[in-house]
Amino acid sequence: MALAQVVATASGSRGAGSRSLVIRGLAKEYTRGKLVLKGIDLTMDGQGFLAVIGPSGTGKSTLIRCINRLVEPTAGEVRLNGVDLTKLRGATLRAARRRIGMVFQEYNLVERLTVMENVLCGRLGYMSALDAWLRRYRQSDIEDAFGLLDAIGLGEFANRRADALSGGQRQRVGIARAVMQDPDLILADEPTSSLDPKTAVEIMELLTGLAGRRSIPVIVNIHNVELAKRFCTRIVGMSGGAIVFDGPPGALRDEHLKQIYGGESWL
Repeated sequence: MALAQVVATASGSRGAGSRSLVIRGLAKEYTRGKLVLKGIDLTMDGQGFLAVIGPSGTGKSTLIRCINRLVEPTAGEVRLNGVDLTKLRGATLRAARRRIGMVFQEYNLVERLTVMENVLCGRLGYMSALDAWLRRYRQSDIEDAFGLLDAIGLGEFANRRADALSGGQRQRVGIARAVMQDPDLILADEPTSSLDPKTAVEIMELLTGLAGRRSIPVIVNIHNVELAKRFCTRIVGMSGGAIVFDGPPGALRDEHLKQIYGGESWL
C-alpha cells in the first residue's frame, strides 16, 4: 500500500465509529515449531477498554507487540482501520504506527529530557526530520501537551527531568505521551506491574479517563484480574497461546479463571 493511502486511511478514521482492529489467524513462533500465539482471532470496534489476562508466558505481551509490529508475526493479519499492518514496510509502517499509542511497563521515557519534551515526543511521527531534530513543535501541540500535563496532575513538573520522577509519575507521562499521538488505538503492556496497589488504581483511572474522553479504544495486558474486572469493559483470557475466554467482566467466573490459569488452590 502506498504511503498516501495509509495516511489517508488513518486521517479519515478518527471518529470512534470508524475505528476498527481485526486480527485473524495471528501466530508467532520464536523457535521453529514452538508457537507462542496459536492462530489468534480478535475484533475490536470503535471504542472500549479491553484487558488481556493470563499466566506469564502465555503470549499476552507478544500479542500486544505483534499488533504494532514491535514483534514480527509469523503468520496472520492485523488490520487497523482496514489496513493490514503485517504487510507494511518502511515509511508506510511508520505512518501506520503513529496511529497506535504505546504505554510500556518500564515507561520508556527519555530520562535526560524534561517531562514536557517527553510528552511532545508523541508528535514526532507527524513532523519532518528537520523539525524533529530542532524540536520545532507547533504551538497547538505545545498547548495540547500543557493541557495533558494538567489532566494527569503534573502541570508543575513540565520542566523537570524525567529521571527525577517517581514510578507512578513516569507512567502518567507515558500515558500522556501515548494520548499526545492522537491515536486510533492505545496498547498498554502491563502498565501497573511495577507500581504499588494504590498507584496502580490511579494509573488505571487515568488511562480509562483520558482514553474515554477522547474515545480512544485501549487494549491492556494486565496480571491483576481484579483491576481488569474493575476498569475494563471486556476481558480476553489467554492460556497456552490461545484465547479461552472473551466477554464482559461480569461473565468471568471461577471456572473460567481455572481454565485460564490452571488449578484452583490459588482462587
